[in-house]
Amino acid sequence: MSSILTNSSSMVALQTLRGINTSLNKTQDEISTGKSVASARDNSAVWAISKVMEADVKGFKGISDSLSLGQSTVGVARQASETVTDLLTEIKGKIVAAQQDNVDRAKIQTDIGVLRSQINTVVGAAQFNGLNLVNGSQTTVNVLASLDRQSNGSVTTSSIAVNAQDLSTGAYAAKAVLSGSDNASTNGDTAGFQLDNASGTGKIVIDDSSTSFAAGDSVTISIGGKTATYTVSASDVAATTTSDLVAVGLKNAIDKLGIAGLTVDYDSGNPGELDFSNAGTKDQTVSAQFKNAGSGGLAALSAIDVSTAAGAQAALGNIETLIQTGIDAAAEFGSAQSRIDIQNKFVTQLSDSLKAGIGSLVDADMEEASARLQALQVQQQLGIQSLSIANQAPQHILSLFRG
Repeated sequence: MSSILTNSSSMVALQTLRGINTSLNKTQDEISTGKSVASARDNSAVWAISKVMEADVKGFKGISDSLSLGQSTVGVARQASETVTDLLTEIKGKIVAAQQDNVDRAKIQTDIGVLRSQINTVVGAAQFNGLNLVNGSQTTVNVLASLDRQSNGSVTTSSIAVNAQDLSTGAYAAKAVLSGSDNASTNGDTAGFQLDNASGTGKIVIDDSSTSFAAGDSVTISIGGKTATYTVSASDVAATTTSDLVAVGLKNAIDKLGIAGLTVDYDSGNPGELDFSNAGTKDQTVSAQFKNAGSGGLAALSAIDVSTAAGAQAALGNIETLIQTGIDAAAEFGSAQSRIDIQNKFVTQLSDSLKAGIGSLVDADMEEASARLQALQVQQQLGIQSLSIANQAPQHILSLFRG
């Protein structure tokens, strides 16, 4: 049945052409934007996932900046620690020279003072963006290192903890609590002597009867390149036998060093006294160093005085402890910097992986889009031709009414 009111063929052709035009418009949008999912209307689930991932990528960019800042800060601190260690090594050379009797110890002491001032300059200048990790102003610094998204959608951050190191030389308060058997220093904050091999003996006496210990004070004894330290606690200060407690604590710490042939005895008959004997095959240099609470990590430098033979002998062992402090600081910063480097590289690679994942979700396949565009353009032309033919169908009805 033919009808001039309803042209079914035209409607079908029109619907087909509309569908073709819709697909053609979508394909052209993909080509112009480069995305198959450019908005939530295209695919709400994929679009939502891609936006979350894009937010994470932006967050990791901030983390990468934080790691770069931390890397530079720790790098400055490491360089300062290494420089301080080199300067301490130079001071050791001066101290060794002062062991000779026919040298001008006063001039050597002046040189040591100049090197000590240089250490202060290095420590004071070792800051990056106002943060100094070696002057004792910091304890632990956290470097933002990661953005962690949980399966439930919650987001947390994690950090790399960098332990600051105190290489300052200030705030030293002498208490004169140490004395020794041979070559004892005169100021009472250092003491030292030589233990000959096979039969050498000596003693160190810890006496706080004149000036009491405070919580946080410490005594370090260096023997043959190894060190033992005891830090005074609040309970030690409250006791009436603080010197004895410090001496016993040091004896236990020295025993743990396991130095061959060395024996350390605590003489309970003489408060605070430690007796040393060397049955080994090597000579041993014994030196003790007092450090007051709250003083800088290298505060003991101010107690080094080689102007006398006794002071030079005590300084020889004490400088080893200070050098080890510098080495430990440089090693700590080197380890932290290496970890930050690894994390920074990982964050960069992770960001690249996330970007690639987002691309696989929302980016258009340009080869497929190009082929589909050409096919749709052909279909569009055919649809227009089909609609034109369908629209001409009612014209044929006029022939039925011609005579």
